[in-house]
Amino acid sequence: MNIGTQPALTTERLILRPFTMVDAPAVQRLAGDRDVADTTERIPHPYKDGMAEAWIATHAQQFRDRKECTFAIVPKDGQQVIGAVGLTLAMAHSRGELGYWIGHEFWNRGYCTEAARAVVEYGFSVLGLHRIQARHLTRNPASGRVMAKLGMLHEGRLRGHTRKWDVFEDVDVYGVLK
Repeated sequence: MNIGTQPALTTERLILRPFTMVDAPAVQRLAGDRDVADTTERIPHPYKDGMAEAWIATHAQQFRDRKECTFAIVPKDGQQVIGAVGLTLAMAHSRGELGYWIGHEFWNRGYCTEAARAVVEYGFSVLGLHRIQARHLTRNPASGRVMAKLGMLHEGRLRGHTRKWDVFEDVDVYGVLK
C-alpha cells in the first residue's frame, strides 16, 4: 500500500500536521518539562539542545518507510504546537501503537483525546490497520482514561516492564480492533 505524503488531519478544535523545524523550540520547551517527561516512557529529561531537531528530522523518512506517522497537535485558533500524537506501525501485522504527549499547560482540556481519536480513525480508515494498541505507565491513570474514551479495552498490566529514571515501572496495555 502506498500511503503517499503524510496528510494534515482536522478535528473540531485542532489541526494535526507534520512537524517542521520551526516547531523545534516549542517541542524542546514542552517535552522538556519534567512533568511531561515523567508521564511518558520515552521522553528523556533533561531534553537537551538539538534533541527536538533530531527527532523532527526523522519523521518524513519514518512515514515514507511506513514505520511511524507523527503529528504536531496545533489548536485551530493558534499556530503554536501543544503536543504530539502518532502511530508506530507494524504494517506486516496491520498494527499500530498509539503514542502521545501534551504540554503541561494544556492538560485537562480534552486535546489529547480529540487528537488521538483522529489518529485512530486515520489508522483504521486510511492506513488499513486491524489493531491499534497503546500503553501507559500504571501510575499515570489519566492516560488510561484517554485510551478508554477511544474505545480501547484494558488488556493487562506488564509488571516491571520499563525502566524510567532507574525505577522499574508497571505498564498498562490497551487495544482496539477495527
